[in-house]
Amino acid sequence: MGRKAKWTLAGTCAVLLALLAFVAAGPYLAMNGIRNVVASGEYGELWRFVDFEQLRDSVRPQVQDRIVRGLMERLGPGGTAQAVGGVTSVIAEPAIDAIVSPTGIALLMHGTALARKVSGGHGAGVDAAPQDPLRNARTRWVSPSLFTATVLNAEGKPVVFEFRRSGISWKLAGLRLPD
Repeated sequence: MGRKAKWTLAGTCAVLLALLAFVAAGPYLAMNGIRNVVASGEYGELWRFVDFEQLRDSVRPQVQDRIVRGLMERLGPGGTAQAVGGVTSVIAEPAIDAIVSPTGIALLMHGTALARKVSGGHGAGVDAAPQDPLRNARTRWVSPSLFTATVLNAEGKPVVFEFRRSGISWKLAGLRLPD
Protein backbone atom coordinates (compact mmCIF):
# COMPACT_ATOMS: atom_id res chain seq x y z
CA MET A 1 0.00 0.00 0.00
CA GLY A 2 1.37 3.36 -1.00
CA ARG A 3 2.02 6.31 1.25
CA LYS A 4 -0.92 8.26 -0.21
CA ALA A 5 -3.32 5.34 0.32
CA LYS A 6 -2.20 4.99 3.97
CA TRP A 7 -2.86 8.68 4.63
CA THR A 8 -6.24 8.47 2.92
CA LEU A 9 -7.17 5.42 4.99
CA ALA A 10 -5.95 7.09 8.20
CA GLY A 11 -7.91 10.25 7.39
CA THR A 12 -11.06 8.26 6.62
CA CYS A 13 -10.71 6.33 9.89
CA ALA A 14 -10.21 9.57 11.84
CA VAL A 15 -13.33 11.13 10.29
CA LEU A 16 -15.39 7.98 11.02
CA LEU A 17 -14.13 7.89 14.62
CA ALA A 18 -14.99 11.58 15.09
CA LEU A 19 -18.47 10.99 13.64
CA LEU A 20 -19.00 7.97 15.91
CA ALA A 21 -17.86 9.98 18.95
CA PHE A 22 -20.24 12.80 18.04
CA VAL A 23 -23.18 10.41 17.66
CA ALA A 24 -22.30 8.69 20.95
CA ALA A 25 -22.11 12.04 22.74
CA GLY A 26 -25.36 13.19 21.11
CA PRO A 27 -27.80 12.34 23.94
CA TYR A 28 -25.56 14.08 26.47
CA LEU A 29 -25.31 17.09 24.17
CA ALA A 30 -29.12 17.14 23.83
CA MET A 31 -29.59 16.98 27.63
CA ASN A 32 -27.07 19.79 28.08
CA GLY A 33 -28.73 21.81 25.31
CA ILE A 34 -32.12 21.49 27.01
CA ARG A 35 -30.58 22.59 30.32
CA ASN A 36 -28.94 25.62 28.71
CA VAL A 37 -32.08 26.70 26.84
CA VAL A 38 -34.20 26.37 29.98
CA ALA A 39 -31.62 28.18 32.10
CA SER A 40 -31.53 31.07 29.63
CA GLY A 41 -35.33 31.24 29.52
CA GLU A 42 -35.42 31.02 25.72
CA TYR A 43 -38.03 28.25 25.60
CA GLY A 44 -38.73 28.87 21.92
CA GLU A 45 -35.36 27.28 21.16
CA LEU A 46 -36.32 23.92 22.68
CA TRP A 47 -37.37 22.66 19.24
CA ARG A 48 -33.65 22.08 18.58
CA PHE A 49 -33.52 19.43 21.32
CA VAL A 50 -37.13 18.22 21.65
CA ASP A 51 -39.27 16.47 19.04
CA PHE A 52 -42.65 17.75 20.25
CA GLU A 53 -44.72 15.54 17.91
CA GLN A 54 -43.07 12.31 19.04
CA LEU A 55 -43.18 13.49 22.65
CA ARG A 56 -46.91 14.21 22.32
CA ASP A 57 -47.46 10.73 20.82
CA SER A 58 -45.54 9.25 23.76
CA VAL A 59 -47.42 11.14 26.50
CA ARG A 60 -50.97 11.03 25.04
CA PRO A 61 -51.81 7.35 25.77
CA GLN A 62 -50.33 7.57 29.26
CA VAL A 63 -52.39 10.63 30.21
CA GLN A 64 -55.54 9.22 28.64
CA ASP A 65 -55.07 5.90 30.46
CA ARG A 66 -54.74 7.69 33.81
CA ILE A 67 -57.86 9.71 33.20
CA VAL A 68 -59.83 6.61 32.20
CA ARG A 69 -58.64 4.72 35.28
CA GLY A 70 -59.51 7.65 37.53
CA LEU A 71 -62.97 8.05 36.03
CA MET A 72 -63.68 4.33 36.15
CA GLU A 73 -62.71 4.24 39.84
CA ARG A 74 -65.10 7.10 40.58
CA LEU A 75 -67.94 5.81 38.42
CA GLY A 76 -67.67 2.28 39.74
CA PRO A 77 -68.68 -0.87 37.91
CA GLY A 78 -71.76 0.80 36.35
CA GLY A 79 -69.68 3.20 34.20
CA THR A 80 -69.09 2.12 30.63
CA ALA A 81 -65.61 2.27 29.23
CA GLN A 82 -66.95 3.57 25.91
CA ALA A 83 -68.58 6.60 27.51
CA VAL A 84 -65.47 7.32 29.57
CA GLY A 85 -63.23 6.89 26.51
CA GLY A 86 -65.12 9.57 24.59
CA VAL A 87 -64.80 12.07 27.40
CA THR A 88 -61.16 11.24 28.03
CA SER A 89 -59.79 12.77 24.85
CA VAL A 90 -61.59 16.04 25.59
CA ILE A 91 -60.17 16.12 29.11
CA ALA A 92 -56.69 14.87 28.19
CA GLU A 93 -55.84 17.21 25.32
CA PRO A 94 -55.33 20.35 27.47
CA ALA A 95 -53.16 18.37 29.89
CA ILE A 96 -51.11 16.91 27.03
CA ASP A 97 -50.74 20.35 25.45
CA ALA A 98 -49.53 21.74 28.78
CA ILE A 99 -46.98 18.96 29.30
CA VAL A 100 -45.71 18.84 25.71
CA SER A 101 -45.04 22.52 25.19
CA PRO A 102 -41.86 24.57 25.55
CA THR A 103 -43.18 25.97 28.85
CA GLY A 104 -44.22 22.51 30.10
CA ILE A 105 -40.78 21.08 29.30
CA ALA A 106 -39.16 24.07 30.99
CA LEU A 107 -41.26 23.52 34.14
CA LEU A 108 -40.35 19.84 34.08
CA MET A 109 -36.66 20.68 33.77
CA HIS A 110 -36.81 23.24 36.58
CA GLY A 111 -37.76 20.46 38.97
CA THR A 112 -39.30 22.31 41.90
CA ALA A 113 -40.74 25.12 39.79
CA LEU A 114 -43.98 23.21 39.32
CA ALA A 115 -44.29 22.57 43.04
CA ARG A 116 -43.71 26.27 43.72
CA LYS A 117 -46.27 27.26 41.11
CA VAL A 118 -48.92 24.90 42.54
CA SER A 119 -48.26 25.89 46.15
CA GLY A 120 -48.17 29.60 45.38
CA GLY A 121 -44.49 29.80 46.19
CA HIS A 122 -44.61 28.58 49.78
CA GLY A 123 -44.68 24.82 49.82
CA ALA A 124 -43.06 22.82 52.55
CA GLY A 125 -39.70 21.53 51.48
CA VAL A 126 -39.69 23.51 48.24
CA ASP A 127 -36.27 24.98 47.56
CA ALA A 128 -35.96 28.54 46.34
CA ALA A 129 -33.47 27.61 43.62
CA PRO A 130 -34.63 25.50 40.68
CA GLN A 131 -33.07 22.07 40.37
CA ASP A 132 -31.93 20.14 37.33
CA PRO A 133 -33.75 16.79 37.38
CA LEU A 134 -31.37 15.28 34.80
CA ARG A 135 -28.26 16.08 36.84
CA ASN A 136 -28.30 12.75 38.70
CA ALA A 137 -30.12 10.77 36.02
CA ARG A 138 -29.32 7.11 35.52
CA THR A 139 -28.50 6.90 31.82
CA ARG A 140 -28.60 3.84 29.60
CA TRP A 141 -28.22 2.95 25.94
CA VAL A 142 -31.23 0.84 24.92
CA SER A 143 -30.23 0.62 21.27
CA PRO A 144 -28.03 2.57 18.85
CA SER A 145 -30.94 4.98 18.30
CA LEU A 146 -32.55 5.05 21.78
CA PHE A 147 -31.01 6.45 24.95
CA THR A 148 -32.82 6.83 28.28
CA ALA A 149 -32.26 9.02 31.32
CA THR A 150 -34.17 7.89 34.41
CA VAL A 151 -34.83 10.13 37.38
CA LEU A 152 -36.95 9.61 40.48
CA ASN A 153 -39.89 11.90 41.14
CA ALA A 154 -40.82 13.28 44.58
CA GLU A 155 -42.51 9.97 45.47
CA GLY A 156 -39.43 7.98 44.46
CA LYS A 157 -41.01 6.60 41.28
CA PRO A 158 -39.03 6.55 38.02
CA VAL A 159 -39.64 9.07 35.24
CA VAL A 160 -37.88 8.03 32.03
CA PHE A 161 -36.78 10.59 29.43
CA GLU A 162 -36.28 8.94 26.03
CA PHE A 163 -33.85 10.44 23.55
CA ARG A 164 -34.02 9.19 19.97
CA ARG A 165 -31.50 9.55 17.19
CA SER A 166 -32.48 10.97 13.84
CA GLY A 167 -29.50 10.94 11.51
CA ILE A 168 -26.65 12.17 13.69
CA SER A 169 -28.72 14.39 15.97
CA TRP A 170 -30.56 13.40 19.16
CA LYS A 171 -33.78 14.81 20.56
CA LEU A 172 -36.03 14.21 23.54
CA ALA A 173 -38.82 12.20 21.92
CA GLY A 174 -40.48 10.25 24.72
CA LEU A 175 -41.42 10.47 28.34
CA ARG A 176 -42.52 7.50 30.46
CA LEU A 177 -44.50 8.77 33.41
CA PRO A 178 -44.58 6.76 36.64
CA ASP A 179 -47.64 4.67 37.46
